[in-house]
Amino acid sequence: MAGFLLALLLAARVLQEKRQPGSTLAWLLAIAFIPYLGVPLYLLLGGRKLNRFMRIKGKLYDQSESSAPPEAAPTGAARVVMAAGMPPPRPGNKVALHHSGESAFHALMALCESAKECIHISTFILGRDETGRAVIDILSRKAREGVQVRLLLDGLGCLWSSGKFAQPLRNAGGKVGRFLPVLPLQWRWSANLRNHRKIVVVDHCAAMVGGMNLATSFMGPVPSRKRFIDSAVFLCGSAVADIEEVFFDDWAYATNERLELPEDDPAAADVQAYVAAIAAPDAGETLLPDSAIQVIPSGPDVEEDTFHDALITAIMEARERIWIVTPYFVPDESVIKALALKARAGCDVRVLVPLRSNHPTADLARGPALREIAAAGAIIYAYPGGMVHAKLMVFDDAMAITGSPNLDMRSIYLNFEIALFHYDRREINVYGEWARMMQRSSHIIKPELVSKSRAWAENFCRLISPLL
Repeated sequence: MAGFLLALLLAARVLQEKRQPGSTLAWLLAIAFIPYLGVPLYLLLGGRKLNRFMRIKGKLYDQSESSAPPEAAPTGAARVVMAAGMPPPRPGNKVALHHSGESAFHALMALCESAKECIHISTFILGRDETGRAVIDILSRKAREGVQVRLLLDGLGCLWSSGKFAQPLRNAGGKVGRFLPVLPLQWRWSANLRNHRKIVVVDHCAAMVGGMNLATSFMGPVPSRKRFIDSAVFLCGSAVADIEEVFFDDWAYATNERLELPEDDPAAADVQAYVAAIAAPDAGETLLPDSAIQVIPSGPDVEEDTFHDALITAIMEARERIWIVTPYFVPDESVIKALALKARAGCDVRVLVPLRSNHPTADLARGPALREIAAAGAIIYAYPGGMVHAKLMVFDDAMAITGSPNLDMRSIYLNFEIALFHYDRREINVYGEWARMMQRSSHIIKPELVSKSRAWAENFCRLISPLL
């Protein structure tokens, strides 16, 4: 009887959650027909929006900023996220765009070296490798010099590097937090909801956001044939405070230590050392002044599905082009349908994925979505030269999106993510040229009909893709 009541309560909870119909039906069937498996699996993996996050963490930003003047919202997507309580676009940022794991690594090291007051870092993966050791070494040295160092590690992604591997930093006086640790079991625990945000903030003045984890597969001092193709955005300016607020919120939840921005405006500080660090002129990266950037966090701690809603809005507003670079293409039906509609209407819709990613199940799961938008007129590119881990979307000359979210249901609905919306045309053109370069190095593929067994495998992988 107790098991029946628990299954009934969980079924009611599933119906109340904002899920895709297929996901809702799958959980209801599992709970109803195989409760001994479905009930524990839902308790372990099922929750998507957790009220306790919002109760404990509170609102990320000052909600009064959603009433910013219209000129602060250059696109419909900007207005949508502002209406959900996100900050407006911040002007006057100096931005360096790094598409090389080597240049990004050197910029990160230079940025940490320039720190005088504090270094705040959040990462999904800290590698037990050359790159991870270099990060721990420089953070430990800066901590010994008196810099306040805080390193926030995801409990699952950094399961094997958050203990003894990070101990030198603790010994040097730095602090290491674990976000939703998997082991040992704690009250604040989840095996499914992961902190996928990659954030670096130095002295409240400069920041790094992007797809690169702190591991050799993503960045390092010298080139590697096994390194993923990825990107990172380094910036100095007014948007840094919005990025650091996200770190503060996650750090407080993980460690119970609450931090606040300094009363003095960091923008008034001498930022030349930070600008020189992020630009990495020896690597030939582009430094753009006076860029407008909007910071968009999403995840279980955000009441609305802000990233998803902004993405749909940007797709529907686009008139000339929608160019997407993503490692995994497993969006929900609303995104697929919107892209297909824009392709049929004559918009230049292009999606670039790796020919083979590091997750074979994701490669299977993407099949139906790629075939649907290709049939509508979209161009599908498969990059043959290795794993593409970069996340980039360009909409006309009006907006580009970078950051940590992949274009799959896990990033859109389950993970803690952070995205940057870029509104400066020069910056958007730089991203567009990089996407064009990647397209020239790729094969155009035309997904064809597949066998019944292949279709079954694809649909099964799509069903379980949020768990991967």
